[in-house]
This record gives sequence, structure tokens and C-alpha cells, in this order.
Amino acid sequence: YPDCSQPEADIIRIPARYLCFDPEDRVMRLRPLLQHLHTLQPARFDIVHIHTPFQAHRAGIHFARQHRLPVVETYHTFFEEYFHHYLPLLPRSWLRLAAREVSRRLENHLDGLIVPSPSIEQALRRYGIRIPIRIIPTGLNLTEFTPGDKKRFCHRHGLGSHRPTLVYIGRVAHEKNIGFLLDVVNRVRDRLPDVLLIVAGEGPATKELQRRTTRLRLTDNVAFIGYQQRGQQLWDCYAAGDIFVFASKTETQGLVLLEALALGVPVIATGELGAQDMLKDCGGALLVPSDVAGFAAQTLRLLCDPKLRRVLGENARMDASHWSIEQTTADLVAYYASLIEGGDSPATPLTNRGS
Repeated sequence: YPDCSQPEADIIRIPARYLCFDPEDRVMRLRPLLQHLHTLQPARFDIVHIHTPFQAHRAGIHFARQHRLPVVETYHTFFEEYFHHYLPLLPRSWLRLAAREVSRRLENHLDGLIVPSPSIEQALRRYGIRIPIRIIPTGLNLTEFTPGDKKRFCHRHGLGSHRPTLVYIGRVAHEKNIGFLLDVVNRVRDRLPDVLLIVAGEGPATKELQRRTTRLRLTDNVAFIGYQQRGQQLWDCYAAGDIFVFASKTETQGLVLLEALALGVPVIATGELGAQDMLKDCGGALLVPSDVAGFAAQTLRLLCDPKLRRVLGENARMDASHWSIEQTTADLVAYYASLIEGGDSPATPLTNRGS
């Protein structure tokens, strides 16, 4: 993060370089990373936990093996559905095979792998990944959420607070399938001419989606409002939506779905990968097929039925309570302990060590 100049306790930040085809993402510089790792005292650590592939993955594996520490990684990104958006000139079948091979080669060198949902575990098993896999979703700190205010949000952005409103929050990237949501709004507009879709976030697909909005003559029905600061500003953005809409086909979990539920906003989402696992038993969400007509029909049904929206909103808060960070953190620490006790590392119990 270029604007992070203040030192932070127990955090070492590594310089990074931009990617020419996706300037929002960065790749950490290897030499500074290795220099920092060299200064660490291995005796202070019980386990290495990697969260990104490529440079960090290789460095983490090397550090763990060098100092006989167990190493685990969380699989956050379903690359099979990502690569073709950023390398469009290559055949999609080649890129799928490449993504599977990269994942297989990276992950089979670990002691354990964490995934946030059963669908991702099944996909990785099909790849040929043989190491132990544990399903531990990312939890929510439910105490940080305070009620949002739709009128305040709409006033801030010059939007009508009485319009039927859909909201999408997240990265504005090709793999998020936001173009699908534009097609949904185009159909819903036939019945509800003043429907509004709020797109909150930034990313490499923003300009293309804005051009598509213009081609579809949806400029009065879609508002691109950019990044929203986490906290009350973001909670107000969620609350601005009568429905939270989500059509990504690549999610390993979908934290924005949980946040919408925690704030009592009904969700309509396509039943894909981690989103399906997370929402299939939720009383505050509707899972729909990945077709525009079906998604639009359910959206119209919910927008035109305030009582149903109220019921789903009440259910949503109860759904979110099952995803507390206290529970998922306890699961993670228990998994750490099992790897430490089960390996041949000389680590001592977590309660007696540093990190």
C-alpha cells in the first residue's frame, strides 16, 4: 500500500510493483521480502501461513523448510475462472489447464491447505491436490456493524432515496460478472422504469462497464460511485439497497454477501462455487440460476413485495450470526495446533511461543 508510511507493530510491509495489465493488483518485490525474512528469528515462530501464490508462496515454503516449520496456505482465488479475463488472446481451455497445473504444483508442497468452502475443496481434489484440506471460512466481526442509513447515503451521492434500488459492492473486475447485472437491470427496467443499480468499488473493468451502460441506455439506472471507506460510509451503502445483487462465478466465499446479510439486506445471487455453499441454507437470500431472465424475475418479485423483503432481511441477520470471527478463529487455531503437534517440527505449544 503506497500510502502506508507509519510503522506498525508486528507488521513488515514489502514493496511491490504494478502489473501492466491490471494496475489495481501488485506483485511484491522478491529481494526485499527475502531480506526481511533473513532478519526474523525462527525460534519465535510455530508455523508459516501463506495467503498469496507466486513470490510469497515460494518464499514462505523456503523459509518453512529451512527452519523445519509446518507451512499452511489459504486458497483465496479460483484462478481457473480468472486467467481468461486478463489473457483474452489465448484459448480459454489452455488457460484452464494452466491454472489447474499451477495450483497443483504450488499446493502439493504444503503441509496443509485451507479453503473457505466445500466447492473449492472439490475443485482442488479434481486438480489432483493430495495434501490435507481443511474448510475454514473467513468469519465476520459482527460487533463492527452498525445500522446503515439509505437516506443519508442517497443524499451524499445525489440519488433518489425512494427509487427501487439494487446494490453491488466489491471489486469492479471482469470476473465479477457485473455485465450480467447490467443486463438484469435492463430487463427489470421494463416493469420498474426508475430502478437503480448502485455499483460501489473500483477495478479494471470500470470503464468498459460504463461504456456498456451507455450503449444499453442505462445511464439513468446505474450509478458507479467508486470505493467506499469501510465503516459507516460502507454500511450506509449496503443499506441503500433494497436488495444486494451478486453474479460472480469465481468466488471462493464472497465476504460481501455475509456483510449484506449482517446488515439485514436481502441477497439475490447466482448459485456458483463458494456463494452457493454459503447461501444454500440462508433464509435471507435467494439463489437463482445464471440466466438473465430468471435473475430478473426474482429481482422483480422481491422489489415488488415489501413484506417478503422484510422477512428476508430479518432472516439475513440471523444467518450472519453463524459466521462469527470468534468461531472461525477458534477453528483456525485448532488447525494450527494439529499441524504443529502432528509434524516433525521442534515447535513447542502455541501458548508458550511467540507467533
